[in-house]
Amino acid sequence: MSSTEIAAAAPGRGWGRARRVAAAFVARNIEFVRDRTALGWNLVMPVLIVLGFAFGYSGEPAPQYKIGLLNDGAAHPAFLDTRHVQFVPYAEADTEAAITRVERHQLDLLIDLRTQHYWVNEESAKGYLAERLLAGSDGGSGFRREAVRGRVIRYVDWLIPGVLSMNMMWSALYGVGYVIVRYRKNGVLKRLKATPLSAVEFLAAQIGSRLTLVLLVSTLVFTGTHLLIGYPMYGSYLHLLLVFALGASSLIGIGLVIAARLRTEEMADGLLNLISWPMMFLSGIWFSLDGMHPWVQKLALIFPLTHVTTAARAVMIDGAGLATIAPQLGVLAGFTLVCLGIGAALFRWE
Repeated sequence: MSSTEIAAAAPGRGWGRARRVAAAFVARNIEFVRDRTALGWNLVMPVLIVLGFAFGYSGEPAPQYKIGLLNDGAAHPAFLDTRHVQFVPYAEADTEAAITRVERHQLDLLIDLRTQHYWVNEESAKGYLAERLLAGSDGGSGFRREAVRGRVIRYVDWLIPGVLSMNMMWSALYGVGYVIVRYRKNGVLKRLKATPLSAVEFLAAQIGSRLTLVLLVSTLVFTGTHLLIGYPMYGSYLHLLLVFALGASSLIGIGLVIAARLRTEEMADGLLNLISWPMMFLSGIWFSLDGMHPWVQKLALIFPLTHVTTAARAVMIDGAGLATIAPQLGVLAGFTLVCLGIGAALFRWE
């Protein structure tokens, strides 16, 4: 072919390539529009997130000060009618734990209404202002002062348990829910069905593998971030491991329920997002739920991630023992048994 013929044919080849690209472009768009599941998640999920946050923060604003009360009801000084202050009652048996919260800047004041004295952290700015409010109120000058000291619980200290829980959530949900659906779509499960491997054995291997990996990764992340940042760990490492083990098991159970029957990765991805995003924002990982609507606070209790985060913070920051975190452990254990049972009962190879 001469150079003149090549030059004449070049535009034709370029036009043909453009048409092929355009045809593939149009075909992919039509495929996306026809896939109602993928289209629905892309349209509905952002709207649900926005509406959820709008409703969640429609309640009363968070109080400016948090003050603990011992022997509540023994007296009612005028200070207790102060607005924008959250008064938290404590039993007399919990006095030491409440004082510890003052030392760690988690309470601005602790007032004993029967003995008429209070505890304040001299290093806390909010404690100083709360003390001035108490002194300026009717009868507040009659309270005796007890000064304590202690390291402030930084935001990163408060955040770490939630971040570890969130990382565990993504790995547990997608490592089981998404992977098993992909196996089903690609025909892997169909081929495994022809082997001596039973469904129970297959699921046990998947659950055991994912639980081992989640705990191993969480341990590595915990150790690495602890060496870098140096956040406090007041409780037992074994108790924290138990919290994460039950939490991971409950989240793996959710992933198994989702993966039991689904045939498309798009549907699995949509359902996993529908579950994981509300859990991530409504389980107290990034911010306290104290200022949110009461209904949202109650809704958060149905998520296992809420109980994992609450129990992990109690162990790491408050040094809580098994008796303190027993309610969270009970919920996680129940959630694990129910979800794993339902997922195993519904599971199909094809």
